[in-house]
Amino acid sequence: MAFSDYQYEIYLNGLVGTPPPYSTSVAELERVARERLDPGPYWYVAGSAGTGATERANREAFDRRRIVPRMLRDVPVRDLGVELFGRTYPAPLALAPIGVQSIVHPDGELATARAAASLGIPTVLSTAASHTLEEVAEADGPRWYQLYWPHDDDVTLSLLDRAAKNGYDTLVVTLDTWTLAWRPHDLDHAYLPFLRGTGLAIPLSDPVFRAKLARPVEEDLDAAIMQWVPMFNGRPHTWDRLALLRDNWDGPIVLKGIQHVDDALRAADAGMDGVVVSNHGGRQIDGATASLDALPAIAAAVGDRLTVLFDSGIRTGSDIVKALALGARAVLLGRPYVWGLAAGGEEGVRHVVRGLLAELDLTLGLAGYSRLADLDPSALEEP
Repeated sequence: MAFSDYQYEIYLNGLVGTPPPYSTSVAELERVARERLDPGPYWYVAGSAGTGATERANREAFDRRRIVPRMLRDVPVRDLGVELFGRTYPAPLALAPIGVQSIVHPDGELATARAAASLGIPTVLSTAASHTLEEVAEADGPRWYQLYWPHDDDVTLSLLDRAAKNGYDTLVVTLDTWTLAWRPHDLDHAYLPFLRGTGLAIPLSDPVFRAKLARPVEEDLDAAIMQWVPMFNGRPHTWDRLALLRDNWDGPIVLKGIQHVDDALRAADAGMDGVVVSNHGGRQIDGATASLDALPAIAAAVGDRLTVLFDSGIRTGSDIVKALALGARAVLLGRPYVWGLAAGGEEGVRHVVRGLLAELDLTLGLAGYSRLADLDPSALEEP
């Protein structure tokens, strides 16, 4: 079944008086989430660093580039399949690592993983998840593990071991969030869920971390939190430290947060397998370059050595076409699926992803392409 068939499924259900239970507009889903959620959780997801200039730049970079459709091409059937790190997926999409998902829906990452598994696409589990590595693995779909890298090698190796034993086959190392940025909305609400014990399911269940505590987590949660937070927050790792990960992880390693060509080259030289061109959705540096603007030069420099992935600003199927045309092999979807999670849990996430893939399928065909591999910068009108 083609992804675009979801469009007809919606229309046919409408004939019997059953409109879609959730909007197909990301903006409308966000509006619904804002109404349902308390200000702290809503802004934790929606907010950005500083004035929000980087988040706006991400969207403006997409808006500046226009798809130039080609006509009279034989494209009734499209193939959206993609190979990433030796595995084949039905579409060039993964669900980005977003932590503390239980603040928008009690099922949190469990619902997200089940929705992704039903569609055959990877979910990237955050170290800051509300559920453990083991619990999320029960969804039994393609799964990658995102590491917020602790400054304790014993704990790091324990997390890697647990991820590998539970079928997480790709390691995504976030580089750009070694300390939290200035986020006015979170500050105005004095809202940081980790300090409340939310989003710590993985470290607080880790046997090596627990062995380092003076008292069990169950007896002194506050002390456990205060031991974990400075372990991964406050100072960055350096390039020489990547050897620890490379020596202790057998699968692909992807560095997330790359925005500069020189850093992409260093990642390739360090034996990494991929990079995610990302500015954390505008959540870390106010006034940073848009990820889409950074993408072409990075893809040109390392695309033959690394798998180049992209996130920051993806909202539509057309956005995915643009990112792929500029050199990304696949994209990571962030906030939109969380709004789906807030609206309807697992079904809400599935609805958002099916809609996005349907739009991608339709846009690819209407632009005159049947294969993702045929996309290149000539598909776009550049600014």
